[in-house]
Amino acid sequence: MEYDVFVVGGGPSGATAADDLARAGHKVALLDRAGRIKPCGGAIPPRAIADFDIPMSQLVAQITTARMISPTGRAVDIPIENGFVGMVDREDFDEFLRARAVENGATRLTGTYLRIERDKDGTHVVWREKDGGAERRSATRLVIGADGARSNVARAEVPGGDKIPYVIAYHEIIKAPPANDRYDPDRCDVIYDGRISSDFYGWVFPHGKHASVGMGTEINGADLKKATADLRAMAGLSGCETIRREGAPIPLRPMDRWDNGRDVVLAGDAAGVVAPSSGEGIYYAMVGGRVAATAAQAALASGRPRDLALARKLFMRDHKTVFKVLRSMQDAYYKSDDRRERFVSLCHDIDVQRLTFEAYMNKKLVAARPLAHLKIGVKNLLHLSGLVRPGFT
Repeated sequence: MEYDVFVVGGGPSGATAADDLARAGHKVALLDRAGRIKPCGGAIPPRAIADFDIPMSQLVAQITTARMISPTGRAVDIPIENGFVGMVDREDFDEFLRARAVENGATRLTGTYLRIERDKDGTHVVWREKDGGAERRSATRLVIGADGARSNVARAEVPGGDKIPYVIAYHEIIKAPPANDRYDPDRCDVIYDGRISSDFYGWVFPHGKHASVGMGTEINGADLKKATADLRAMAGLSGCETIRREGAPIPLRPMDRWDNGRDVVLAGDAAGVVAPSSGEGIYYAMVGGRVAATAAQAALASGRPRDLALARKLFMRDHKTVFKVLRSMQDAYYKSDDRRERFVSLCHDIDVQRLTFEAYMNKKLVAARPLAHLKIGVKNLLHLSGLVRPGFT
C-alpha cells in the first residue's frame, strides 16, 4: 500500500497530524513505538481544549491556582481567573489521540523507525515491527517526522537536525496524598530553586489520583533522581507511592528549518517547538502537527516540495513573538538564585499575574493594557538591575 503521508511518532504532534490528514481524506500511516510515555507535567490551556476538541473526560484535574516558590521559600499564589488549566496524564491522553486518528481513517503501525530510502519507485519508510519483528518497507509520497527532540528523522533528513539544544526533563508519577497544608489537588507548584535545578525549575502538578513531580536541566551530569527526591522531600511527598519514572530531552528552541525541500517535514519536539521559560509543549506540539499536516496537504495538491516550508511559516507567524519574550525571560531570570528570587517577587504584581495567564490561556500576548505593560517593564528593569530588593511589588 502506498500512503500519501507517513507520520513517524504518535505523540500529540504526530497523532494530530495524522488525524487532520485522515479527516481530509488522505491515506496516512501513523507509526509509534509500543509503551512509550513521555515525561510531562501534563498542562493544557483552554485554547488547546477548544482548538483540538479535547473532551473533558480526558482531564484528570482542573487547576485554579499556580504557586511560584522562590529559593528562600517565598510563595506567590496566582489565581487563574475566568477559567482553569486542564491536566492530562500522557499515558492515557496520547493513546486517546492515536485512537481518534485511527477512528478517522489513519492506519496505525506499531514499531520502530529505521530510515528513509529512495529509489526509482519513490520514497519508502523502513521500520521494524515491535519486539524485534520483521523489517518493513512502506511506500509514501511524504513523511512527517514527529519523533521527539532527538528525532532520527530530523538528524538524517533536515539540515541542522543533529544540533538541537535541549534540557533533560525527569519526573515521577506518584500516588497523590490527601489535600493538606502543603499539597492542593487544584494547584500547580512551580519551584525556582537552584538546589532543585540550577538553570530551569521543578514542579508538583496534580493529576487527580496521581501527581507529577519533576524537574528539568541543561546541565550534563546532573543527578535528576536525587534532585527529584529532594523536591519530594521539600514538598512533603517522600512517603507517597511511586507509580512510574520517566525522563526525556526537551528542545530549547525551534529549528531554523523544518523540511528537506523534497519529501520530509518535521513537527512537534522534532522541530523544537517547546515554549522557553515554561517548557510547555503539548499545545505547541499539537499546533506543530496541524501546520505540518497543512503543509503536507499543500504539497500534495500542488506537487511542489517547497510548499512543505509552509509549516514553519505558519507556526512562527503566530508564535514567534511569544517564544522570543519567553526566551528573554528565561535568559534573564534563570541564571542564579538571586535572579530567581527577584522573578518570584515580580510575580506578586497583580498586572503580571493577569497578563501572564491571559497570554497563557489564549496563546498570544495581550496588548489591551498599555499602562500595565509599561509598569511591568519598569519593574522588570528595576529587579534585573538590583535597584530594588526581592519583595518589592
